[in-house]
Amino acid sequence: MLGVGLAVPVLPLLVGDFVTSPDDQARWYGILAATFGLMQFLCMPLLGALSDKIGRRPVLIFSSAGMGLNFLVTAWAPSLMWLFLGRFIGGACSASMSTASAYASDISTPANRAKTFGMIGAAFGLGFICGPMLGGILGSINYHLPFYVGAGLCFANAIFGFIFIKESLAKDKRSGFSFAKSNPFASFRRLFTRPDIGLLIVVFALSALAQVLQQTTWVLYTNFKFGWGPKENGIALFLVGLTAVVVQAGLLSRLIKLMGEVRLGVIGLAVASVIYFATGLATAGWMIYVLIVLNFLSYGAAPALQAIVSKATDPTGQGSLMGSLQSLSSLSIVIAPVIATQLLAEVSHYPQGDWRIGVVFYLSAFLQLIAVFLAWRFFSTRGVPIHPANRTTAVPTP
Repeated sequence: MLGVGLAVPVLPLLVGDFVTSPDDQARWYGILAATFGLMQFLCMPLLGALSDKIGRRPVLIFSSAGMGLNFLVTAWAPSLMWLFLGRFIGGACSASMSTASAYASDISTPANRAKTFGMIGAAFGLGFICGPMLGGILGSINYHLPFYVGAGLCFANAIFGFIFIKESLAKDKRSGFSFAKSNPFASFRRLFTRPDIGLLIVVFALSALAQVLQQTTWVLYTNFKFGWGPKENGIALFLVGLTAVVVQAGLLSRLIKLMGEVRLGVIGLAVASVIYFATGLATAGWMIYVLIVLNFLSYGAAPALQAIVSKATDPTGQGSLMGSLQSLSSLSIVIAPVIATQLLAEVSHYPQGDWRIGVVFYLSAFLQLIAVFLAWRFFSTRGVPIHPANRTTAVPTP
């Protein structure tokens, strides 16, 4: 994730070396971002199902090496098409996040599974904190330097995994591989038609789309609304990553003990809905920093709900399950930029500070609110009340 973060502030500038106008630069960068997300979407169930067959370790090692190759191809790219090749490789290999989640399921007990997922979320947060800042520093020296450093990190990761990481999935718990099982659309169909967790999958999908919508337009929104530049956004993104790490690595187990997984998941979604709406209405830049911190409970929602879904699935299918869940996020990365940028373009002519500029955040808040309602309905129909006295983490089958 640190390697991925290194590319964030540099890749749009690198695209500018291969086009002739800012309009083309923005358009081609958007297509590159969608390509990365599309490859994640297609490959996450594939790698997850493959890890159910041959084990987690080889998939993780080869994926890390593949990410290193992606960075080298990008650093050496002589044309725009080579950048696309790098995005194809990188999107496919970064799909191993599903395998990492399956590994976490293998080595954790049902009682501490949410905490383990939270640690993965914390690793994402650390990459989000350090990667873009380091990438900006290295990119100011040379646009290609962050990609060489990213390649070195990924190859070092592959070597570390080969030497130190043990296989987590015992041979007697492995399942057969089929392309039908690894088809992302077929895996979606299986997820949404499962009576035990189908509605929760819809909650995941809505929440992921809401999150990516506002992430996609964050920099443009703060620029249009408050006149923010790289410095202000750098501080804000640093604070987002720091808050995520503090919650998911430090506070998550305490929050689960205090509230229970079910209550934390639902309340976290509700808090995110309120914060998204408030962010769209904010009238001054300093409010954004306050809202980021107040949104801390939302960072516990995804690990809590993910743990509930994981416990409802047989150990032999954890890889496929996590691959399908991660594909929901990747599909959002493909869809959200198209929706969000079009909406923001429609309100970009309004004066700085106008409440209508926050239209994307209002949409995110609405989607998140629907997710809250569906989650509440899911748990209430299964006899899992959402109130302070409830600490249950088990979801009875209807």
